[in-house]
Parts: sequence; C-alpha cells; structure tokens
Amino acid sequence: MFVPLAFEQTLRPYLQELARFETVQELERSSVYRKLKPDIDGVLNHVWHEELAGPGAASSNCVHAVAWNIERGIHLEGIIQSLREHPLLEQADVLFLSELDWGMARTENRFVAQEIASAFRMNYAFAPCYVALTKGAGVEKRANGENQESLHGNALLSRFPMRRVHSLALPNGKDKMQGAEKRIGSQRAVIADIEHPSGIFRAVSLHLDAHSSQRHRYMQMCRVLDHLEGLDLRLPVLIGGDWNTTTHNASRALYSILGYCRRVLMGVRHVVANHYPYPDRWFERRLFLEIERRGYTYRDLNTAGECTLHYDVRDVAANLNMREWVPNWCFWFINWALERTGGSCSMKLDWFAGKQIKSLAPAVGIRGLTTGGKRVSDHDPIALAFQLR
Repeated sequence: MFVPLAFEQTLRPYLQELARFETVQELERSSVYRKLKPDIDGVLNHVWHEELAGPGAASSNCVHAVAWNIERGIHLEGIIQSLREHPLLEQADVLFLSELDWGMARTENRFVAQEIASAFRMNYAFAPCYVALTKGAGVEKRANGENQESLHGNALLSRFPMRRVHSLALPNGKDKMQGAEKRIGSQRAVIADIEHPSGIFRAVSLHLDAHSSQRHRYMQMCRVLDHLEGLDLRLPVLIGGDWNTTTHNASRALYSILGYCRRVLMGVRHVVANHYPYPDRWFERRLFLEIERRGYTYRDLNTAGECTLHYDVRDVAANLNMREWVPNWCFWFINWALERTGGSCSMKLDWFAGKQIKSLAPAVGIRGLTTGGKRVSDHDPIALAFQLR
C-alpha cells in the first residue's frame, strides 16, 4: 500500500524530535516541522480508497448501516468475528467506523480499515486524522515495538460503489501536542456517495472530539453541515459515528472537575438516569437543535435513552487513560460519587442523523460483544435499517 510520505527516510527519524514540543505553536515555529509540513499535509489530506467489492446487488431497497467506534482496532479479530457472526452486524451494507489505526505499535502495525474491508470484500475509504508522535496514552504506551506508518483516522466501508470520496478537517478542541499522546492533525469526517441499487445516498462517518466542550462539538457539527450544504449534488444523507456527547466540557481537566461537582449537586442518580442517556435534553441540546434546524432528523433514527459507552470504576485501562489528563485525587471523588450507582455509569455517545431517509426502526445498540473474555471495543455498535425517501 503506497504511502505518500516515506516514513522510513523522511519522518520516522524526526518523530522523537517532533514529540519534544509541548504545544502546537512551538511545533509550528520549528524549522524541522516547516521542513516536513508539505509531506505531512500530503498524508493528512489524502483518503485511501479501494474498491474491493464485486458488482453491487441488493435483495431489497432496505439499507443496513452500522456505526461503531472500534477503539483503534486493538481487538481486530474479535471485531471481524462480531461483524461476521452477529445477526444484526452481519447484514451491514455500510460501516461508519471511528478510531482506526494504520501502522501503530498498539495494534501490531496493522492497516485496520483495509483488513476489515478485505475480510468482507467491501470497498473502503480511510482518512488519516493524525500523524502520531508517540505510541498513545495510558496502557498504549507499553505496546511492544515501534510505530511504522504512525497514522490514526476514521473510515467508511460499503458493499456498494463509493463515489466522490473525500474528507473534511474539523477544528481541534484542544492542543494535540499537550499531554502524553502527542499528535499532528485533527479529526476528519469521511464522506462518500454510496451507489445502492435503490438509489444514491451520501454517507458521512463522523467522530467529534472527546477532549472538547459542548460548544466545540456543536461547532464541529456545524462545520460538517455547512460542508454538506455546499456540495453540488443534492442527495439523501446519513451521518453516523461517535459524537462524544458526554454532556461534559472535557477541554481542560479543571472544567471536567467542575462539571463532576455540578453533577453531584444535581444528584448523581438523577444525572446518570436522565442526562447521560439523553444528552440532547439539556447539556448537548444546541448540537441536536442545529441538526433539526438544518432539516435532519435524529429522533426516529436512534433508540432514546440507549447508551453506547459504559464506565466502571474497576476498569484499570480506562482509569489509566483518564489519569493522563485528570488529577489522581479526582478518582476518589469519582468513585465516591458513583457509589450511588454501583460504581458504574453509561453514556449515549454514538448516533445517526439523516435527511430524506426513512428509518424502518430506531438504531439498536449491541452490547456485550467480547473476545477472549475481553470487550471487543469500549463502545457498543449501533445498527440501523432504513430506506431512501
């Protein structure tokens, strides 16, 4: 697979030097970054698109879509097995995938998007969001070996032809050079027109920033909707992915801490039952109101109150990752607060929104997928069946 940046000679010798910068501003002022910038931009602006599927054929005018944050592809065999064997996942015509590695030590330097596409003879489009300067955060820093291509991004996979494939860069919610996981780039939406036998529709795989504010996630969504409105060809649209609607402002540790305090005052059980599963009710309502204002629907495409990420205070890996940006003393506070809910809570982070499509039933979350006794991903996939209007 051709990579427009010759990592071995051009970039890899400079990874450690680039990782020493503490802010994006410092990075961009450096002579080494200015030298490498054209090649780095060439990678981040490129979308890897291969048509691996045979001639598209559909048994009905129903389209099956799955949105899934697959957590880098760490448990790739389990992901492929789930997609092959689960009765709802095996029907997928289009996969809206978030968090896929290419050439990262934590995922054995595999090209995750291409391996999934090859396993099912699906067409794919992979858009790199970041050139990674480190192995990652938390437990990922202990991964054996070194990064090869050092790319991380989002993808669309389809059993039917994909046309006008491109990506859209989104503004960052925080300085990606601050903290242990240093990266160059930003989140990107992956966009393609899918030639389904019942008609053409536009698919958008969208991952909004995790370490950001509610306002910033709203701004990222507006950027996507503005872009879609500016495209010449008017088509039905389906947007799917991990929108990180946590209800929290996680752009800084201080804001997160203040947010936890506020939710304790509101009542932990109340927040866990009435806000985390329903972020559109209050904390993230601006984002969802904007979706509807632009003529999209989300209410009939998603199962109300069905959460897709589940946190447990006993989850060692999740706690290690959180410790990268939340002070240690906060964990006593979080554990104390969650005693009221048995030490766990769940959130609704993954969504579909559409225009000119008809849902046959709201998207169903698929919980409990495991491989070797471990969760396949930290997110549940959601599966939707729809028709084009």
